[in-house]
Amino acid sequence: MQGPLSDIVVLDLSRALAGPHGAQMLADLGAHVIKVEHPSGDESRGWGPPFVGPDHDISTYFLAANRNKRSITVDMKSDEGRDLIERLVRQSDVLIENFRTGVLDRLGLSTERLHELNPRLVVLSITGFGHDGPEGGRPGYDQIAQGEAGLMSLTGPSPDEPYRVGASIADLLAGIHGAYGVVAALYERERTGRGKVVRTSLLASAVGVHSYHGTAWTVGGKVPRAAGNHHASIAPYGAFRCADGMIQIAVANEGQWRKVAHLLDIDPDIPKYATNGERFAHREELISDMEKALARHDRAHWLAALGGLGVPAGAIRSIDEVYAWDQVRSQGLVVTVDHPALGPIELPGPPLRFDGDVPANHTAPPALGQDNDAVLDWLSERER
Repeated sequence: MQGPLSDIVVLDLSRALAGPHGAQMLADLGAHVIKVEHPSGDESRGWGPPFVGPDHDISTYFLAANRNKRSITVDMKSDEGRDLIERLVRQSDVLIENFRTGVLDRLGLSTERLHELNPRLVVLSITGFGHDGPEGGRPGYDQIAQGEAGLMSLTGPSPDEPYRVGASIADLLAGIHGAYGVVAALYERERTGRGKVVRTSLLASAVGVHSYHGTAWTVGGKVPRAAGNHHASIAPYGAFRCADGMIQIAVANEGQWRKVAHLLDIDPDIPKYATNGERFAHREELISDMEKALARHDRAHWLAALGGLGVPAGAIRSIDEVYAWDQVRSQGLVVTVDHPALGPIELPGPPLRFDGDVPANHTAPPALGQDNDAVLDWLSERER
């Protein structure tokens, strides 16, 4: 792998999704990522369906978070395993872990010990609810964090029906936040010569994207609630029924509103619709008026008409439609890798591109322990 981090070695002790996703982001940037697994494997190897492969035992969940990595198996509770981890720590730039608070300490790998072994090591530590505080030791999985962090109260058709976000968003955000924290710590290391610990959690990452929902309460004193497929502050902005299904229309300013209103034969200047505040106050009536007009034609008609006016609008695609879409493929969001058991397969690709770079030659998520010998050879060579 080539990329901005091609000289960086990452020791990935994490499992499931948050830590592996963060490590995969660093691998996409060229880092050499060694995934350390218990001999029984990362638990996400058993998460499905769907399972694929000749024996239907390869988890597509695991495939989603572990491209561009090498896998070695280590029993970290054994003396031999701890010794191998310490050798790897000495040769690494970054260590990623998402154990419960205190687990690494009990294994003899406290942050103090890690920095004694390698003062330049950047440690990324991800927990469920934080490393300290009154509930810092709680175990956490994505849906629990979504509920505790308020995201479920913002998601769903109404305040009485809280929904989880369809993707494991707290896990994924923790990985994203952790990866950018690692990059910042590596940059600082160029000045100081020393590594540091980067900490985040599922809770912090979910609360950290409240944005205007957060300030609606902290500044405005209003508790935001789920509003279905319509925006919490802007109208019209959401999903609307037309002749053959749903279309999304996002009106973010008065110029766009006037274009939409004229297209749908609605008077944009009547008092109840003249400003965003008035439109929001009369949102249910506005939705009804718009859907009566939209019922005259199908989605293709309205998408063309709105696109011609420069008004943001779009379809609601299923996942299979997304990956068949030429625009998605043009952005490198689908990559092909050669898997040892599955052959050539397509995976969701990285969201970043860099001007002038040749597209990366990605590698498939590894089989359990497939790189034991290669990593040991690499380690011995580094130590020499």
